[in-house]
Amino acid sequence: MTTKKKTFEDSLMRLKEISELLEENEVGLDESIKLYEEGVKLAKECYKTLSEAQLKIKELKVDLEKDLE
Repeated sequence: MTTKKKTFEDSLMRLKEISELLEENEVGLDESIKLYEEGVKLAKECYKTLSEAQLKIKELKVDLEKDLE
């Protein structure tokens, strides 16, 4: 069985779901903690993905500027 890697967009959607669940106050304390932990993990993954994308864009810009010189 192969597991599909979560995309950035999948992670953002899950973060939105977690946020809504926590805001609704419909889950107990234990479940709230689990959701919060999952949210922190997803937020870290999203931050890493965004940082990598930003670095890639900077590299491409430098490469383009070299070609234009």
